Amino acid sequence: MRRRTGRPGLLGLAARTAVVAGTANAVSGSMHARQADSAKQAADAQAFRDQQAAVEHQAAMQAAAAQAVAQHQAAAPPPPPQPTVAAVAGDEMIAQLERLGALRQSGILTDEEFAAQKARILGG
Repeated sequence: MRRRTGRPGLLGLAARTAVVAGTANAVSGSMHARQADSAKQAADAQAFRDQQAAVEHQAAMQAAAAQAVAQHQAAAPPPPPQPTVAAVAGDEMIAQLERLGALRQSGILTDEEFAAQKARILGG
């Protein structure tokens, strides 16, 4: 059988179309991948810039807060004296006695147990 020259046959046209379509598909996929990479890089760069701006803003806020505290401390009167140990101990003893009273009223402690614990708290 003799081969025709000139116009390709049906099989040749189908093969050529498949090659062109495959090449177009590969080029399109490559372009989409490149565009996706570019978009991801741009988004990453923007996220980094946003994070840097947030860090700088936080540092500025901390510096302003430190300056405000320093100014307040310079202008503020000295703090009142701390309560003495005896006053704190007295408050603690009162709180313990109140808890004991509540336990006695609820029936958890008997009068004898209450008296013993009260003597222990009062140190006698």
